[in-house]
Amino acid sequence: MTALLYALAGMRRRPGRTLLTALGTALGIATIVALLAVTGGAERSASQLVDLGASDLGLFQKGAADPTTSVLSTGLIPELERAPGIATGTPLLLLVGDLHKAPGSVVFGAEPSSFLTDRLVFSAGHMFNSRHEAVVGDQLARQLHLRVGSQLKLDHRNLTVAGIYHIGIAFQDDGAFISLPVAQAITGKPGEATTIAIKLDPTTPPAVARRTLAKRFPGLLVIADGQEATRAGVNGLLVSKAALVIAILALVIGGIGVMNTMLMSVIERRSEFALLSAVGWSTPQVAGRVLVEGVVTTVLGVALGLLLGAVGAPLLVRVVGAQAFVSPDITAWDLGRALLVGVLIGVLGGLYPAWRAAHVSPAHVLAER
Repeated sequence: MTALLYALAGMRRRPGRTLLTALGTALGIATIVALLAVTGGAERSASQLVDLGASDLGLFQKGAADPTTSVLSTGLIPELERAPGIATGTPLLLLVGDLHKAPGSVVFGAEPSSFLTDRLVFSAGHMFNSRHEAVVGDQLARQLHLRVGSQLKLDHRNLTVAGIYHIGIAFQDDGAFISLPVAQAITGKPGEATTIAIKLDPTTPPAVARRTLAKRFPGLLVIADGQEATRAGVNGLLVSKAALVIAILALVIGGIGVMNTMLMSVIERRSEFALLSAVGWSTPQVAGRVLVEGVVTTVLGVALGLLLGAVGAPLLVRVVGAQAFVSPDITAWDLGRALLVGVLIGVLGGLYPAWRAAHVSPAHVLAER
């Protein structure tokens, strides 16, 4: 407690230096919190984007940077359906950014009578019956003021809204379904799909089917849910690694900043530390005072950084116009990791200055005077 009181007194005597050190720490912590929040939100959004609904398994291209960029031939479906335990398969093609009035909405190219589209619950109209029709989610319909019979401009095509549905999955309720051939024409990928959803025979365990498909089709990535697809993506891995790298950089740079500030403070206060040693303070006591001061300063910066990160992450997403694709997800674990980095910054940055302060010689200081 004594060391803490002395540390607070020292910080009050140098408010400008304390503030600058805390701000430097705050910026590093805010960056970590924002990046972790955006990363978590992106992973959650991606898992919803590749939601497989009523299917038991989903097939993606192995090695794709992200499952949503997968490209598979629809010609695989007949061969897949001949595999043991596979009841049926249906293709799904994702279009992103082609709906000009709602660029954040995802359009799904699908077959009108598949088990994926059979689960659409229509509040108005019906499923599309031709290449010139589309069905839209109720959220997208409200956003664009659409109703049955309205025109939906997709790419350079005008499609008639045949129905309005609700399914309970955010990306799909804020998106639309169109005929698979139309989606393939828009992307310039005839005969291709993003994923093939698989329905298994009731007696076939998913684990057995996965092993069978992985063996017979080694170029396919077989997944069971959206979270698994997200983890399989190379881009998701890169973002996670980037978060780790930035945390390490914040730790190193923040530690150097705190060390520099505390070292300057030690040099300016050599007489004070010499006096403390002369009146009986032990080496650990003097070192502890400096170390506590560094930790308290960085903890103040951490508190400010956590606030800036929590507020700044959603703001950053809105500024870059990505709110339709990702909603920052700030968890207690993310805040805890940022707090840990901040404490480590204070400890690492204060170690050398504490050692220097503890080894100030009263005789040398008096001789200099």
